[in-house]
Amino acid sequence: MKNSILHYSVGALLYCPANNKSIVPSILRERFGRLFSLALCLEDTIRDDCVKEAEDILISSLKDIYSHYQSADFYLPKIFVRVRSPRQIPLLAERLEDACALLTGFILPKFSLENADHYIQAIQQVNASCQQQLYMMPIFESPSIIDLMDRFHILYALKEKLDAVADLVLNIRVGGNDLCHMFGFRRHSTESIHSLRPIANILADVMTVFGMDYVVSGPVWEYYDGANWKTGLEVELEQDRLCGFIGKTVIHPNQIPVVNAAYRVSQQDLKDARAILNWSPDHNSLVAGSVHRERMNEYKTHYNWAQKTVLLAEAFGVIP
Repeated sequence: MKNSILHYSVGALLYCPANNKSIVPSILRERFGRLFSLALCLEDTIRDDCVKEAEDILISSLKDIYSHYQSADFYLPKIFVRVRSPRQIPLLAERLEDACALLTGFILPKFSLENADHYIQAIQQVNASCQQQLYMMPIFESPSIIDLMDRFHILYALKEKLDAVADLVLNIRVGGNDLCHMFGFRRHSTESIHSLRPIANILADVMTVFGMDYVVSGPVWEYYDGANWKTGLEVELEQDRLCGFIGKTVIHPNQIPVVNAAYRVSQQDLKDARAILNWSPDHNSLVAGSVHRERMNEYKTHYNWAQKTVLLAEAFGVIP
């Protein structure tokens, strides 16, 4: 299990088209707050004939932010670039020059057996030439994982490839909308993706294969205004968390505080987690009542939960 705060702190990952020129003043003025990550997208949000222009704007934006960061004090989120293809990764890193230091890593869309080796080689290539470590976040959204006959083979084959470079994998991500698209699904603000059984089963299989070793982030929620958008998001986040997902892709600043609030830890959970992690080796019993004597704490059974709970508290805070 990933047990570093870095893997838990991606949190609310705000997607923004890479050709959005307003991202620079938004970052400098801390328009999105101080607890989020940023994904600059060159893939689905960019027209095929506008990719070169979007790359140029992306490079210019990051160099501008980097220049200001040398002398100004503002919150710098973890920044990722969602690319279209493996070949973009070393080319963008080279063009960024010193501003490459702003990047935490790259998001790899439609990660599949057909492109996995190329993506991994590209990430290894940039890490051989960059001063800081750059991570990858593969997205499982390819139509190839829909077929039940092939899904388990594909997921475990991909895990084997990622396990070989596990130190470079920051999060596993899932593409809810891409998977819904294959079925012609679209949930309303009163509906959770976990109620769409064909999609929920795919998400559960991804969690089953990867969730014990990696942090897996929840799928995007489309609504950011109008009736029930916030309540619907809160319900889906509750189900995300119950299923093991940590963090979520967001598409509007309104969603950021809702995601952050959902992953805060209760006082009771944090106290019990610390009690479990601080269990005395001289104690002749491995089970005891919880801090508030409301439930059972068992050292062997709850140790992984306790580690995760402490990391969530560090990344997202504690409910007052």
